[in-house]
Amino acid sequence: MVSRVVCGAYGIHLEKVEKARAALPKEGVLKEAALLLKALADPTRMRLLLALKTAGELCVCDLALLAGVSVSGVSHQLRLLRQARLVAFRREGKQVYYRLADEHVERLLEGALEHAEENT
Repeated sequence: MVSRVVCGAYGIHLEKVEKARAALPKEGVLKEAALLLKALADPTRMRLLLALKTAGELCVCDLALLAGVSVSGVSHQLRLLRQARLVAFRREGKQVYYRLADEHVERLLEGALEHAEENT
């Protein structure tokens, strides 16, 4: 139950507040979603994800060339993207190939770009 808070300029809409509170996901889900969005909040990581969306699968060297970043820099960014479960990988000998983790990531990228293009 929300305690009665008085707002100096506006009235409190307790029913709406309670409805919104009841619809909130569990704290763990909120933290996971925030981690995911934080991982997307970097132009280099977005560039890497969009390259993977287009190409399907690329190795670290390909991604470094595409992004104009060192191999170690790309590896660092990919580690963050793996932690956020945005990319998956497979090994072929010493070579590691990256791809988007699933269709949710693809839709998330498309939605972010669509929203951004509305504002430019």
